[in-house]
Amino acid sequence: MSVTAPSLAAASLEGLCPRCGAKTLFDGLVRFAPACRACGLDFAGYNVGDGPAAFLILIVGAIVATAAILLDQVVGPPWWVHLVWLPVGAALTVGGLRIGKAALLFQERKHRAREGRLVE
Repeated sequence: MSVTAPSLAAASLEGLCPRCGAKTLFDGLVRFAPACRACGLDFAGYNVGDGPAAFLILIVGAIVATAAILLDQVVGPPWWVHLVWLPVGAALTVGGLRIGKAALLFQERKHRAREGRLVE
């Protein structure tokens, strides 16, 4: 069996294992699986922390706030139309967390970084 590591973009967008490319990175919407079911890579040893969430709060907040203000200024809909921003914000947050967490895990593996030390 040939093992081909995916690119950063493919691993991030599709939730692929950074070692073998199998679609086994996530065990839920944004929770990592304990290990890759195909090659056995231990995902629990990687720590992506809160980095993706911190940036995501700013990015999603800016997108939703700007879109809501523009919609209100251009169309002037009733107040209840703005309830659409709740599912939009949730979808952007979950999608962004999956991409951000996968990208950081990929980079940790690529650079062999773990908790501030080089892994041999």
